[in-house]
This record gives sequence, C-alpha cells and structure tokens, in this order.
Amino acid sequence: MAPRAVWSGTISFGLVSIPVRMYAATQSKELRFHFVDRRDLAPVGYDKVRKDNGEHVDADDIVRAFEVEKGRYVPLEPEDFDRLDVELTHAVDICDFVSLDEIDPVFFRQAYYLAPQEGGEKPYRLLVQALEETGRVGIAKVVIRNKQHLACLRPYRGTMLLETMYYVDEVRRPEEVAGEGAELRKAEVEMAKTLVENLSAEFDPAKYDDTYRAELLDLIRSKAAGQPLPERDEPEGEVVDLMQALRDSVARTQASRSKKAS
Repeated sequence: MAPRAVWSGTISFGLVSIPVRMYAATQSKELRFHFVDRRDLAPVGYDKVRKDNGEHVDADDIVRAFEVEKGRYVPLEPEDFDRLDVELTHAVDICDFVSLDEIDPVFFRQAYYLAPQEGGEKPYRLLVQALEETGRVGIAKVVIRNKQHLACLRPYRGTMLLETMYYVDEVRRPEEVAGEGAELRKAEVEMAKTLVENLSAEFDPAKYDDTYRAELLDLIRSKAAGQPLPERDEPEGEVVDLMQALRDSVARTQASRSKKAS
C-alpha cells in the first residue's frame, strides 16, 4: 500500500518555489501491547474524564487549550489555526546552505521524504543535483502539525530528504547530566583506541537487526502455545580490572579479525 502524504506545500529558496508532498521516511517496528484485566484478560480502555470531578467527557466536547496562567485556559478551534499565515504553514523555507558535517547528529529528530508534485519535477531534480554536487544541505523552517520545526534538507539516493531538527534551546547541555571526570592512564587510552580500531568497519545498516524484538516474539508465541519458556539469564558481575578487560577484548577482536581474513 502506497504511503499517505502527511503534508503538502512548497520548497522555497531565493525566488524558486518547488511544489512537493511529504511522506514519513521511517516506520517503527516496535511491538504494541494492550492492557487487559488480569482476571479474565478482557481489554482495558482509557476514558476521557474531567480532572475536577471525574465525569466522562465525549470526544466532541474536547478541544485543545493553552494555559496562559495557572488555571486560566484559552481554547483553540481548528479554524483558529487556519488564520495563521498560509505561506508560513505550507512552505519549506530554506534559510541557509551549510555543510552536513557541521551539524551534530544530536539535533536530528524525524525523517521525511519530499516528492515533487505535478509541474515541480524539473526544479526538484535541479535542487537535488545541486546539493549533491556542492556537498551542501539546506537549513530550513517548516510547520508540521502546528509546530514550526528547524529542518535539514538533503539529497538521499536521488530523493529529497527532510529531517526535522531540535532548536538549540531544546537540546540539553551535557553538563546537566555528566558526572565528574576520572583520571585516565595513557596505557588505558591506547588500549581503548586499539579496541576501537579492531572493531571498526564500514557502516552497513543491513547487518543490524532487532534481536530483542525477535526474541520477544518467540517468547510470545511459546507462551501462547503453552510451551516451556527459556530460563532467565543472570547478568554477569561488574568488571573490576578495567585494564585486563581491555587486554582480553583486544585479544579477542584480533583473533576474530584474523579468522575473517584467512
């Protein structure tokens, strides 16, 4: 089944406008669970209730609202959002072209494909090729689902990929979570670097799969069939001698690389 467009508008830079449609570039494969009553496994649903008296509220009576001050809300109807600037809400407005390697991956959020609409094929291809040959990406702003996102516009396998990004004030500083530093010996650093080098490879996304999801599915099927479940593995104890652990890891990876080379 063909994916459904989640947004349509134009890519704008300089005096150029390219009509495009936006499609989600990724999909989650995580398993979705239901809540059930333990006594008879009947599904348990969630009810929308008022916080002040616990009474049920019908979906037609629920509207979005913003709390402007404690306890004071301003309701917003769908037509209120339509009053906003149409150009603002239906344009990928490119602000700058930058080098991709200047962007830290922590800023990336969600990926979307942009496909040309009728009449926009030539300028679309022109922009894709210009970005490929210059090695640049576009930094743009776009409104999706009533939120303005910073975005990176870049070529991907002959297609235009838009990745929404966090604004700088949405990314927490590492100082907020980092603990105190520890003193490192030169020998430990060199051994760690050797281990990194031994485990280095070309990135191939096809070689990685979700082994946890596969094991969880097997467990679910076994339990549904009344078959015995696997024994729980006990976690290994904490590593005490860091240097010895590094030596053992380096020796193991070197042996593995030698076996692959032979």
